[in-house]
Formats: sequence, structure tokens, C-alpha cells
Amino acid sequence: MTDQARPPEADIPGKPTAASRTTLSHIMTHNDTNLLGTVHGGVIMKLVDDAAGAVAGRHSGGPAVTASMDEMVFLEPVRVGDLVHVKAQVNWTGRTSMEVGVRVLAERWNESTPAQQVGSAYLVFAAVDADGKPRSLPPVLPETERDKRRYQEAQIRRTHRLARRRAIKELREQRVAEGIED
Repeated sequence: MTDQARPPEADIPGKPTAASRTTLSHIMTHNDTNLLGTVHGGVIMKLVDDAAGAVAGRHSGGPAVTASMDEMVFLEPVRVGDLVHVKAQVNWTGRTSMEVGVRVLAERWNESTPAQQVGSAYLVFAAVDADGKPRSLPPVLPETERDKRRYQEAQIRRTHRLARRRAIKELREQRVAEGIED
């Protein structure tokens, strides 16, 4: 799904970053493990998508669907018994889509140390109406210097996503024009 940058005359009032920020916490069990005995990456990705979806729905004031996931990074393994905290916030908004940044932290069940970051991801959500068609959403209003930095970084990621999509489309069109079938 593509989205245009928000025109300056947007008529929907903005929302501060903190208005939709959320944390989802979950204790990892044996049902969440992979063949190596650590928590399966897909379980973490589901938690990331759930938290990001909650934030996107809160910010947009209605349904929002996952359009893409960028840069899912696993920094440390998560183990059975760990209390996982998935922190999410809207980093950037366009007219109908938004980037949600997510940090994944884990508290080790057998240690009295602070939670450590074990992963991160960026997801793009599109606000949709009851028919699944794109709908306008409020702009995000970055509040802190960290929020402003995240907003600027999100704009860079968006530019790269669009350029990558365009380059791939052009390459495929060129291959078809040359009679090369995949």
C-alpha cells in the first residue's frame, strides 16, 4: 500500500505520540519454544504485531491493518519464563498510513537485573474503513527530542521503502519487456 505525505492543510487534529503509546507484557512458556529451546521468533513477531496493531488502532481511531514489517531484529534469545515487554508507539504518519516502532525487552525469570532489549521492529499500518478501503488518520505530534528523532528516521525508512519498491517494479517491467519470464 502506498501513501502520500500529509498535505499541510490536513483537517484532522493531530495526536501526541504519548496518546497511543502502549506496552504489551507476556510470560513465555514451553508452548512458545522452538527446536533450540528458546522462544520461537514467530511468537515474538506475533507479540510485536499485536502491540503495533493496538497502537495503530488507538492512533487512527479505528481499524488499521499491517501493510509491512521492516527491520525485525533479534538481539538476544528469549527463554521460557522470561517476562517479555513489547513497547510500541507511532513514529510517523502519512495521510492513511503510519509507521509504528516497537522495542522488545525481556526480564529474566531467574535474575534480578533490569529488563534488557532483545529485539526491535518497524511496522507500517494502513488505516481502513469498514469496507477495507484506506481512510485518513490524524497526524502524529512528536513530543520529545527522541520522538522527533524517531519521526525523522521514519521518514528516511519510508523514502527507502518507496525507492526499493519502485526499483523492483522497474526491473520486473524491464524483464517482461525483454521477454524474460520468471
